[in-house]
Amino acid sequence: MKYGKILFALLAIALVMSGCAKKEDAAVAPAAPAFRIGLVTDLGGIDDKSFNQSTWEGVVRFAQANGLKQGTDYKYLQSSAEADYVPNLSTFADEKLDLIVAPGFLFEKAMGEVADKYPQQKLLVIDTVVQKPNVVSAVFAEHEGSFLVGVAAGLKAKADGKNILGFIGGMQFPLIERFQAGFEQGVKAVFPEARILVDYAGDFGAPDKGQALAQKQYNAGAYIIFHAAGGTGNGLIKEAKERSEKGDIRWAIGVDKDQYADGAYGAGKSAVLTSMLKRVDVAAHDVAVMAKNGQFPGGTVKVFSLANNGVGIPETNPNLSADIVAQVKTFAQQVTSGARTISEVPAK
Repeated sequence: MKYGKILFALLAIALVMSGCAKKEDAAVAPAAPAFRIGLVTDLGGIDDKSFNQSTWEGVVRFAQANGLKQGTDYKYLQSSAEADYVPNLSTFADEKLDLIVAPGFLFEKAMGEVADKYPQQKLLVIDTVVQKPNVVSAVFAEHEGSFLVGVAAGLKAKADGKNILGFIGGMQFPLIERFQAGFEQGVKAVFPEARILVDYAGDFGAPDKGQALAQKQYNAGAYIIFHAAGGTGNGLIKEAKERSEKGDIRWAIGVDKDQYADGAYGAGKSAVLTSMLKRVDVAAHDVAVMAKNGQFPGGTVKVFSLANNGVGIPETNPNLSADIVAQVKTFAQQVTSGARTISEVPAK
């Protein structure tokens, strides 16, 4: 009887210990693996207030929606020269991230090389096409969005009695020439007599060069200048602000993201007339969602245009009159309906 009681007690203790062990095992069960995403910047840097920054904002939006932790689940590497592209992409590939994002057509060669070296790595390249089965290419109809800001600039200049406008590009490649081409056609559509000055800085990360070119064009009579120059364009906005603060009103047109706040001066004023939105943030966000959901469309080209809101102007444009905004919308409808076609090549 005595031994029976002892055996019963030992069995009870064993059952309790077994239950505790199961609870403990459940408590320390590994969590589902987090999705990890990395961005390798183009030359302008993560805070260029333009292309890289806008792409990063798309990554951050995706990360925050999915509870990811910066530094481990989502992060970036900055490139200071084209020679950094392959090493930076390879660093993230070696870490076996779930998706690597590279914004900029300058990544074309590097992306192809890394895609071959790491065939299982999912990659997104923005602004160029890399025909590899593990790469999604996101491209934009920049000429369509630039056409709209050209319309706005032409109407504004004409209304204010000015007839000289300007364009500043980063590097002179067909992609950047699409911005120039669209802008020129937009201006000429509403103001055929206007003159358009054109300069290329040869750099996407040199605000000092951007400001010097802006000074040159403003001194030559330009009233409004549109830039497609990444961080270099920040120099244009700085020059427009400084002149406007002194009473010499000049305008800049932003690119990639809404740069209205970057042109702020005085009491509620901005030297940024409007901006040509290029929704690289949407491209980064949407492809990340697809990858996380097991629907990564490797080997495809995603086109973002006026028709799917991939390019355009901001919803709010404090420096544009209601009439100008209405006319811009009318021209936008002509483009999306196919009634008007915008050339990708600048007039010679």
